[in-house]
Amino acid sequence: MTSEFLDRVLAMLGDPPQEHADPAAWSRLETELGFSLPEDYKVIVDAYAPVKLNHHLYLDHPATDRWNLAAGIRKGSEAWAQVPWDDDVEGDPRIVLGLDEMEFGTRRGLTPIASADSGQTVFLAHKDSRDLLFVEDGDGEFFAYSMSFSEWLFRYLIGEDMSGPHSSFFYPGPVVLESRPMQPGDPVIRRQGPDRAM
Repeated sequence: MTSEFLDRVLAMLGDPPQEHADPAAWSRLETELGFSLPEDYKVIVDAYAPVKLNHHLYLDHPATDRWNLAAGIRKGSEAWAQVPWDDDVEGDPRIVLGLDEMEFGTRRGLTPIASADSGQTVFLAHKDSRDLLFVEDGDGEFFAYSMSFSEWLFRYLIGEDMSGPHSSFFYPGPVVLESRPMQPGDPVIRRQGPDRAM
């Protein structure tokens, strides 16, 4: 686990509520997927999800009925599998992953693990026994990031281009965390991480 960036993310987001941490839920999800998810990703999700970060980025949790990560991965994988793939995909993940046909929700292919209301989808992939990320920019172009999820998230939150060129969303001041309502009509609880010098 890349502890440097995980520590930076946790410091930026502040004291975690950890309302839904449940090792059994991760075990069920990983059994369904057939592979393990990155430890730093699980730590962040357990600490804060279901949550919307800085007005755009959504993280779901495997232990909740609503905003359930397993259901989201399943639904997202099914939807992406319906997208026709031709030879003109910009940043085609098949080339990087050595695939003839694109797969979703499998160890060989792409697994959707986060999304943004601005259209982006963050995918986990595996290459040569290591994890990497692909981000689809909402317009059909894919960008590969050879880094941990915590490094990607840290760089996203400090306003770097993490879903292609000119894609940054930087908000000065503390990171804003918005709870996802567990029942229809539940209020959204908004809080801020610690002050940061940016």
